[in-house]
Amino acid sequence: MSIFELLRQAFTNVRTNLLRSVLTMLIIAFGIMALVGILTSIDSTIYSLSDSFAGMGANSFEIEPKTNEVQGRRFGRRQKIADPVSVKQAQSFKERYEFPAKVSITYPGSRSAQVKFETKKTDPNVEISGIDENYLDVKGYDLSAGRNFTKHEIASGNFKAIITDGIVKKLFRGNPEKALEQSVIVNGHRFRVIGVLKSKGSAMNFSGDRSVLIPFENARINFSSPNLNIPIIVKVLRPDAMQDAESAAIGLFRNIRMLKIKDENNFEIQKSDALVDELKDNTTKLRMSAVVIGMITLLGAAIGLMNIMLVSVTERTREIGIIKALGAKRSNIMFQFLTEAIIICQLGGMVGIILGILVGNIITLFMGGSFLIPWVWITLGVITCLIVGIASGMYPAIKASKLDPVEALRYE
Repeated sequence: MSIFELLRQAFTNVRTNLLRSVLTMLIIAFGIMALVGILTSIDSTIYSLSDSFAGMGANSFEIEPKTNEVQGRRFGRRQKIADPVSVKQAQSFKERYEFPAKVSITYPGSRSAQVKFETKKTDPNVEISGIDENYLDVKGYDLSAGRNFTKHEIASGNFKAIITDGIVKKLFRGNPEKALEQSVIVNGHRFRVIGVLKSKGSAMNFSGDRSVLIPFENARINFSSPNLNIPIIVKVLRPDAMQDAESAAIGLFRNIRMLKIKDENNFEIQKSDALVDELKDNTTKLRMSAVVIGMITLLGAAIGLMNIMLVSVTERTREIGIIKALGAKRSNIMFQFLTEAIIICQLGGMVGIILGILVGNIITLFMGGSFLIPWVWITLGVITCLIVGIASGMYPAIKASKLDPVEALRYE
């Protein structure tokens, strides 16, 4: 019996018992959907975050207060964060850093501001940031309309603003040119729009499309708060000079923080690729959990499939006797039943993979990620279904192949 004949006969038998075959396929499909869906949403989120951090560029790093884990009360662990970077320290670093690089400092204003224009207004989830003249270049932002701040505007704290694509869509019907030179009210302060940023998308709870950028000094005066940390971002002009740039930054900032030779650094250099690598490491357990959930569901599906195949062997005992009487070998009978089990698994797997991709990407889109086709997890789903089909169909196939043709023909 050729492979094509085996497949034709297997498909015929699956159609004959369509209802129970479909129910078994659905159980397998839900197991694969859980497996592929969760893994897809995890990968999509990571890739989205990688793109967001990559906006800073591979040749950039940030100076942050150092975070240490210390022993807490009752044997617990807690984080101890060093003193924040002050405005004076950040400005001093920018002025004194002589390495071939661009330095940007940012004043975090508010994360819950509301922007108004005439009768329209945004939700109170807009982020206000005070920036300098290097911010757009260092962060990799492009303008769709208008211009950047001048050094004079940064230093004098003018009431001018650069807004993002999301705010333009909300207040100006998505027309960047219409937004230019218009006055918007941000938490009671009136700003004139001089620029609009191109959309960079969002990732998880961070959104670069719901931001208002204002001059650094303006943010420091009108949105000040105590113990605020001022982010310092350095973009090295030559990527091959990263290590030297970091060493120069550490030496200068130790001096600015007035650390003695014996003192450890109370700050750290944070690179975007390191953050993504750490995130990938932290999601390993989550991936393993997804695999376990999928495998538990598939175990139930495998048991159900084996039960269906055993019932099929019993129902087709006389048919098996006739086929053997006509000269079919044991291997032909065994491969026929094994092929049926594999086909049911693979059909269920294909449905599960499609549902998993859709569900995983829908979840990711809600979280602000981007669409992803997970070829690795698709391959894993196909291989898993093949293994489940072989494991579930092997025993019924062997049982069918061992039936005595005489006894089988007498079966009623």
